[in-house]
Amino acid sequence: MTTPRTRTPGVFPLGASFCAAVAIVVLLILNPASTPVHATDMFGELRTPGEPSFVAGHRGDRSTAPENTMAALTRALASPQEFVETDVTRSRDGVPVLFHDRTLGRTTDGRGPLADRTLAELKQLDAGSWYSSAFAGERIPTLEEFLVVLAPTGKKALLELKGYWSVDDLAPVTALLDRFDLGGRVTFMSFNLGSLSSAAELAPGTPRVAIVRSLPDNAVDFARSFRVIGIVTPASVIEERPDVVDEMHAAGLGVMVYTLNSKETWAQARALGVDGIITDKPSSLDKWLAKNAPGT
Repeated sequence: MTTPRTRTPGVFPLGASFCAAVAIVVLLILNPASTPVHATDMFGELRTPGEPSFVAGHRGDRSTAPENTMAALTRALASPQEFVETDVTRSRDGVPVLFHDRTLGRTTDGRGPLADRTLAELKQLDAGSWYSSAFAGERIPTLEEFLVVLAPTGKKALLELKGYWSVDDLAPVTALLDRFDLGGRVTFMSFNLGSLSSAAELAPGTPRVAIVRSLPDNAVDFARSFRVIGIVTPASVIEERPDVVDEMHAAGLGVMVYTLNSKETWAQARALGVDGIITDKPSSLDKWLAKNAPGT
């Protein structure tokens, strides 16, 4: 007898990804009147070369605290930056939690896939000691715990959906955004077009951004096809095709770059006119932008 094929949680087959990508195009045809979302709604006026980009703390402020913990996130929220970025995945019992890796070993005292653990089991893990003994006892936060802190600040969040999220998977996330009235202050990001498709179906009024490691031949058509307000990509990719920034801006679409941590890369990104920079050093970048603002 043939052994049934199993799929590792969080792994999204190529065939399913293609079907989900097709589904979002069908969604646009069948539901053209759904709430339009524009890049300027989230990012403000699109930048021109030399203008300062907005700053987003990568997994919080991981230059001063362990990534994706409440310590790192609250430090980023307490800073002058308007945005904070974090990663969202799911426990075995379907609770949205903030964590980057598929497995637990790099940033906790646990082992194995995160998706194999319930929330109760995850909450027993130490997510801070690997960084410094000063953060011993930090836990993996839930998305809800983060939103409780985010809501009163007026700041904005970039939520990267890790792996594939179906509509049912994503429903607890959008329910939390509704509960805290944060749909207009949160942007979903993902490498996975299927997850963006689910977000478009479930929460069309919440902005979405595609993360790409290389640029499509026509970035504007790509963004319009998948109804995202922009793209996030490495700065090196934009440097190879700098005209894409003007093309995207002319279409009302935004461009962000990741993950830039030096003065040299910050200067290059500002010269390109990108709208946002995701960095591990948000406070340092913010100070650099202020010091090097036009006219100072």
